[in-house]
Amino acid sequence: MRSLLFLFCTLTLGAAEPAAPAKRPNVLMIISDDHAWFDYGFMGSKAVSTPHLDKLAAESRVFPRGYVTNSLCGPSLASILTGRHVHRHGITGNDPLVPASVAPTARQKSAAFLEGRAQMIKLFQQSPHLPRLLGEQGYVSLQTGKWWMGDYTTGGFTEGMTKGGRHGDVGLDIGRKTLAPLTEFITRAKKDGKPFFAWYAPMLPHDPHTPPERLLAKYRDRSPTPQAARYHAMVEWFDETIGEIRAHLEKEGLTRDTVIVYITDNGWIPRTDKPVVDFERSKQSPFDGGVRTPILVSWPGRIAPTVIDAPASAVDLMPTLLKLAGAKVPADGDGLDLLDDAAVRARPFVAGQNSTHDIRELGRPAASLRYRWLVAGDLKLIVSSGLKTGMTASGSTDATEPPRLFDLKADPYELRDLAAERPADVKRLTTRLDAWWDGR
Repeated sequence: MRSLLFLFCTLTLGAAEPAAPAKRPNVLMIISDDHAWFDYGFMGSKAVSTPHLDKLAAESRVFPRGYVTNSLCGPSLASILTGRHVHRHGITGNDPLVPASVAPTARQKSAAFLEGRAQMIKLFQQSPHLPRLLGEQGYVSLQTGKWWMGDYTTGGFTEGMTKGGRHGDVGLDIGRKTLAPLTEFITRAKKDGKPFFAWYAPMLPHDPHTPPERLLAKYRDRSPTPQAARYHAMVEWFDETIGEIRAHLEKEGLTRDTVIVYITDNGWIPRTDKPVVDFERSKQSPFDGGVRTPILVSWPGRIAPTVIDAPASAVDLMPTLLKLAGAKVPADGDGLDLLDDAAVRARPFVAGQNSTHDIRELGRPAASLRYRWLVAGDLKLIVSSGLKTGMTASGSTDATEPPRLFDLKADPYELRDLAAERPADVKRLTTRLDAWWDGR
């Protein structure tokens, strides 16, 4: 599907490097939660309405073929914060593995869980963090929404909503119940004359899918199933919050002083038979339904709006934003500056991995590895590790599962496996994938 934005914008790389700013820009990072890559008006969707995201896209440098590093929120968010792939920062899952003997009701209070969580946070702190690096340049920062790594200070934020609970605790109120912590922070930062970095990661459109009735009524008759209607209404609810935040920036006179970046943490496709996600094709899968996302970078008057057809990665956000802020970029990062046309053009591929929900062995990423995948041009390779997940019988894999190859231009929903027809491409891309995994 292609929208009018795609039809009328040039799908080529153009000059994008902004002049050195007279002052450091504010940064608003917007991260949606469990949101399919095709569920946006500007991505061609006829199923859902996203007018505020569409407007942002029209004002942005758009990478419609963006990718997260993992289709599970904890590892994915950690990559956005660190600029590192999952097997480098080590947070391969959402939770530590707890012995099966522990009752489900006692799981998150068990000694094994709490100790595992503490070790995960300790490992996370060994990587660089975007808020902390911006803080060295005089930025104040705010965490809201999804957050897995303990207290907000763990990521280097100067302020935050999450106090240490799994998933985000009171931080999850943002967007669903209130925007006040974010809007008040923006107003306060302006008053204090400080550049700010705001992390807006609401649990939207993530389940529970409980949209306002006015939005649900809109989708009841236009969505194929009741669960799809609820999900689509949640997407529009999320979109409305973006409109409110941007209206606040405009009210404060900060629109032209603020860089806005957008990404999602992982995809979501509702099942047709029950109100849950399709784990085989979206969240926790290696397919584009789980790992693809549009990436937007906007700075009115400084970054020219255009659409870039080259693949991009979540790890690119850190170096892009640090350069815009005039900060030093860690030399050992995995991403590149999305405003550097030569670098975007020269990159041979983007890659990522999928792993078990619970971390089987902290410090050894291969222990939790289920799939590795690579996108080079229009081709996508998926390679299984053979690890069974235990999540669902249909989602389990075995050691005999062969590599899969797809032509994303001809087959964007990955329905026709070309591996048997193109063994040379499988071999060539597997060599690249192995080198990426091994750090060569």
